Parts: sequence; structure tokens; C-alpha cells
Amino acid sequence: MQRRDLFLHLTRFAAALAWQQVFSAGAHAQSQADEAWASEDDPFSLGVASGEPLPDAIVLWTRLAPRPLQADGGMPQAAVPVHWEVAADARFTQVVRQGVVVAEPAVAHSVHVLVEGLAPGRTYHYRFEAGGQRSPVGRTRTAPDPAEPVRQLRMALASCQHYEHGYFTSHREIAASDVDLVLFVGDYIYTTQAPHHIKVRSHAIEMDPHPGGRTLADYRIHHASYKLDDDLRACHAAHPWLMVWDDHEVMSDYTGDTAPGVDDQRAFIAARAAAYKAYFEHMPVSPRRVPFEASMPMQGRYRWGQLADLWTLDTRQHRDAALCSEWPRALMHGKLLWRCDAIQGDQRTFLGRQQEDWLAAGLAGSDANWRFVVQTTQLAPWPIRSPLGPLTYAEGWDAFPAARARMMEAIAQPRVQDVVFLGGDVHRHVAANLRLDPLDRTSPIIASEVVTTSVTSKGMSEVANAWVRAGNPDVLHMRSDQRGHVMLDVTPREVRCVYRGTPHPVRPQSKLRTQATYVIERGKPGLKKA
Repeated sequence: MQRRDLFLHLTRFAAALAWQQVFSAGAHAQSQADEAWASEDDPFSLGVASGEPLPDAIVLWTRLAPRPLQADGGMPQAAVPVHWEVAADARFTQVVRQGVVVAEPAVAHSVHVLVEGLAPGRTYHYRFEAGGQRSPVGRTRTAPDPAEPVRQLRMALASCQHYEHGYFTSHREIAASDVDLVLFVGDYIYTTQAPHHIKVRSHAIEMDPHPGGRTLADYRIHHASYKLDDDLRACHAAHPWLMVWDDHEVMSDYTGDTAPGVDDQRAFIAARAAAYKAYFEHMPVSPRRVPFEASMPMQGRYRWGQLADLWTLDTRQHRDAALCSEWPRALMHGKLLWRCDAIQGDQRTFLGRQQEDWLAAGLAGSDANWRFVVQTTQLAPWPIRSPLGPLTYAEGWDAFPAARARMMEAIAQPRVQDVVFLGGDVHRHVAANLRLDPLDRTSPIIASEVVTTSVTSKGMSEVANAWVRAGNPDVLHMRSDQRGHVMLDVTPREVRCVYRGTPHPVRPQSKLRTQATYVIERGKPGLKKA
């Protein structure tokens, strides 16, 4: 096995071991925790959240932080007990599960409660209590029974929320919508600063551009500053989330254990470890995902009755390193590649071979009506025609053609039907058909793709979009001038994709409108305009 594949194979065991160590320490400390600890400030300033719904379980999250823009959250260096409750009603007259978890300073006093023994397909309400104060009430739901013939699933697809580029109006709309799941597909935070001419608001701190200058405290403050946004907190409290990450949660354009322009690999690995730890501390992910040194298991599979299977993929941690990073092969700060034949290598991988095999086996074995592959970026090719000749986006699947070909071959198997790829990253709304051979117009269409634009992050010009569309007629819809999200209504017969958007920059009073609507019919791969 390749070293990276072996590493991926062992991360689940390592994470479980790490969490067992944290849990054991917490259990030991519970009897010593200061029951009298109290805070005059709200310890639940970062809100509450839920995620990773199963038919009988849900993950609940909060972090105690009465002073959220301090690295320690204003908390004592001691374990603090947190009481949690799950009820069948918003008034908590029907409490179905409750318990006490210890918030440890080692994990920034965050808690990740895996609540088991719940009924499938049910809406629940939850809350926490610590320091004599009670948290806001969150609402969540469990997945239906795997054998249940579910009639509908509604999901919101979002990504790329640079705090300085605008306000999180999309999250306000999603929070007020009746959805079963929020799928967030990367770039939850940005560690880069926005140019002054497009800056709408400012980060709480400025991150050091060099990995050696980045600390766990920096990442914690950065995450906390995002969580202080009212609309983002409301969206977390309203619905369960499924999460994947991309590069900006760590450092722009990093791949595996390398980052562009970074020569000190040890410093980068240390920064990545700090970023992964802060990510875990601030997200509604399973306690079994606790990072182990500089690795964190992120891939997952989720079932929604007989209606849908969803796979969440990690496209950063196990990716092969970028190639042709020096001028003139790399243009626009390495974002575009020119005449880089090395990317054609048969062994290059976007996911790591173990994750590739896991996904292929899962797709082949699924008996759901729909199969959703939830990942970070655009799978459909988008070669850019320029006066210099064809250019390739270095950060996407186009720079890994052999890996994409293996993916397409896995989907083309007779038992694999009704596959929909969901992505983000490119700051534009996209509807695209996917062919077995994406460069051959006579090759059969075997899957569909829906890509969401960014919540706030600025997109490329419509002139550049025209170049992209000219390079691939299977891209049916593409607009990067608006920010927003996609609403997905899934039934046994179809997937209806509603692209919502508002002009950049997003202001507090911005309103979203429907940009386009496409439909995917079951048994007929590809999208049609509604």
C-alpha cells in the first residue's frame, strides 16, 4: 500500500484511540470538575449545532466560550460538566435522553455528544446547561429507517463563506427553510485577507501567511469569529449538518502534506495539525473524528431510508501534491496550469486509493433510489481556452484526469444508477452532465452534477465563465456573478435543483432569488431545465 493510503486506513483506529484517551481523561476529571463554576457572560456565545444524523443517533455540539475571541474562550483551565437534554418537543416536557458530558480545556471546552437510542425519522429539540446558564434550543432530526420508503428529502448545499467578502444571508434563508439536511462542502473559514476594495467586514485577527507563524490559538479565534455571526449560528441551530472540508480551513491550496510556496514541511504539518484540531473543536462532527496528530478521518456514508445514500469525501488530506508549480507552467499564482503534461500520470490520486476503492464499492453495493457523492469541487471538465492555448485549473479534478477516469469507470458499472455529484469551491452555480469519457461527446452520459456558488466569496468574471462554457458543452448552466446556495428536493422520481443567488457583495439586507431550476429524472442521467 502507498504510505498515504496506509495512513488513511489507520486514521479511524487512531482517532478512536485518541478519543478514548480524551474521554478517559474527561471521565476521571468529572468527579473533580468544579460544580460551582459560573460565568457572568454567556458561555454559549458560539451557539449550538447538530450533525451526522443516523436512524437512531445524532451528534450534538457546543463550545463553552464566555469570551469567544480569547484563545481559551475565557474558560478556566479545568474540566467543566455540561448537562444536555434531548426532547420530543420544543418545551422539553417530553425529554427522551439526557446526560452529563465533561468539557475539557484540551479541546477548548467543546463537547461532541453522540446521542444514541433515538427513534428514526423524528424531529428533536436539544439544549445544554453549564455554569448556571442554559444554551439556546437547537432543532435536529434523525435519519429514517434504512428500509423505509421515504417520499421526500430536502437538502441545502452551500460552501465558501469568506467572512470579509460579505454577510451570511444564505444561512438566514436556509435557517428559515424546511430542510432535512445542510450539506456544507468546504471553505467554512478563510485564513486569507480580502483586498481592501472588496472587503465588507473584517476578520477578528489577521492570520500569518506562513505556517510557522500560525498557532492553535489563531485558528480557534478565527473559528470563533465566524461562529459569532447570527445567521450562521441560526442555521446550525435549525438543522443537522453534514460537513466536508477544503483547503481554506488550513491554508490556501494545500494538498496532502504540502502547500504552495512552503519549504518548511515540518512547520506546515504543525499548522495543519492545529487547523484540524480547531476544526474538530468547532464543528458538529462525531467524537470519533477527533484528530490524531495531523490526521483526521473525514469520509462518511449516510442513509436516508430507501430514498438516498450520501457519501462525504475528503479531497484534501490524501491528495497527491500539485505539479508544475513554477512559472511559466503555473499562471495566476499557481491556479492555472499551462502545458503541464505531468498531470496525466496514471497513478495520481485526488482522494487516495483507499478512499477511491471505498467509494466504488459503496456505490456498487447501494440499493437506494439515489446516490449522492458529496465532495468539494467541480468534477465536469472546464478547460479554459486562452490566447496561450488550453489552461487547466490546478486545484480541481481537471488536474487529476486519471483519478477522474477511475471515478467515471466506477459509476459506469451496470449496478450503479442515478448518481448525482454535489460540489462547491469554484464560486459559481453549475449544472452539468457527466460522461464516461468527459472529452468525447459521443460517450454516454452516466451521471449528473450540481455545484453551488459561494455563500459570500467573490467569483470570477463572466468573461472567464464564457471561456469555460466554450470548452465543455455539457456544462448546461454556469454563473459566477451571484452568491447563494442550492436547494435540492429529492423524491423517488426526481431531484429538483433550485439555484438561489444574490449579487456580490452580500449585504445584511440582501435578498436571494431563484437564478435557475433544473431537474434530474430517475433512470435518465443528466439535467433538464425546469
